[in-house]
Amino acid sequence: VRHVLRVGSAVGGTLADYTEFDRKSYFYPDIPKGYQISQYEHPLVSGGTLNGVAITRVHLEEDTARSSHAGGASLVDFNRAGIPLMELVTEPVIKDAKAAGDFARELQLLLRTLGASKANLEKGEMRTEVNISVSKNDTFGTKVEIKNLNSFRSVERAIAYEIERQAALLEEGGTVVQETRGWDEGKQATFRQRSKEGSADYRYFPEPDLPKMIRSEI
Repeated sequence: VRHVLRVGSAVGGTLADYTEFDRKSYFYPDIPKGYQISQYEHPLVSGGTLNGVAITRVHLEEDTARSSHAGGASLVDFNRAGIPLMELVTEPVIKDAKAAGDFARELQLLLRTLGASKANLEKGEMRTEVNISVSKNDTFGTKVEIKNLNSFRSVERAIAYEIERQAALLEEGGTVVQETRGWDEGKQATFRQRSKEGSADYRYFPEPDLPKMIRSEI
């Protein structure tokens, strides 16, 4: 909690005095108990900016297991499951792959400077997920999420590929599906993993086994 508040202060965000945890309900092999402890309506930090990018929120949630896929089989490693994980969400203001990569590098530098994390991507201490939306007009199109990119180069290449994929699909008269995709480093291409839920599908409700927190009373 203190690390998240320090990050919030560094980016000029608003630190919540009242905060609570919520249960985010979904079933996937990396979280077989059927819910993840996260924060929804009352995150620890709201707002702020970093490297010229507006930040929506910074909150705390539990990490899930690590999934790996190879040779037609999937493995799930639960060693990291349940440990605290800081999640930082930006506003949809990043326009290209380079800007996204620059932001991620600046975030890594900030985390290391504050001593909040070593933020080594190759060790999974920092992971990046990108949401990409392409549209023919000024409105936002259907977003696609690419999860767990483990290098800044992969972030930039995955974004560039997905922008081209969605643009080509729309030009052909197709429809972009809201989904979660992975990044294949060998093929330099994204691939479908699963359909993406909306916030209503997660059925958030206050976590009954964790107390509410009032920062001014800590």
